[in-house]
Amino acid sequence: MTIPGWHVSGDWFDVCKCNIPCPCIFAQAPSYGDCEGVLAYHIKNGNFGATSLDGLNVLAIGSFKGNIWAGETKANMAFFFDERANQEQREALQMIFTGKAGGFMAEFAKIIGEVRGLNFAPIKFEVADDLAYWSAEIPGKVLAKAEALTGPMTPPGKRVQTINAPGSEVGPGTVATWGRAVADEVNAPEVRYTWKRSGRSSKHIAFDWSGP
Repeated sequence: MTIPGWHVSGDWFDVCKCNIPCPCIFAQAPSYGDCEGVLAYHIKNGNFGATSLDGLNVLAIGSFKGNIWAGETKANMAFFFDERANQEQREALQMIFTGKAGGFMAEFAKIIGEVRGLNFAPIKFEVADDLAYWSAEIPGKVLAKAEALTGPMTPPGKRVQTINAPGSEVGPGTVATWGRAVADEVNAPEVRYTWKRSGRSSKHIAFDWSGP
């Protein structure tokens, strides 16, 4: 198969088991030795050849033990793709996010072990223009919501951010905005993931990928 030129850019965030701030983005071991969480992607602008991917969403549920960036382990992941996508868009999303179309996700795929499913579902995604909050939901299955982290020394209107994080989940040269999860709920026994918690780490990062 000849892979066409493609480009996607948009918003990514996670909510996870780790304390704030999640050590994984600093290429360190997780807070409790293992990590599990939700990774949500919204494509603002995108194309796979002539196929538009504008406005589509992808959500992944993942888990791993040890330092994922030190070569100690691989992550298990289940992917859910936007059910609004037509057949051409579905094929393109799967090619990009499983790493088969090259680009950053081809590198990210090297740390993925078991893929527990490639599914299609209704995915709601929202992010505030000023990054005050972000959320994603598969009704009845996944709820991931976070509010921007703040505190007494945070200047009004400013966000708590990390630049050029060594363990960025969406590629190099990024700015991560930190948040606190107000909901991190997964009820997906079909991919062997179930949990419910709040108050742990979350972060938002913009992504911009192209390939092959």
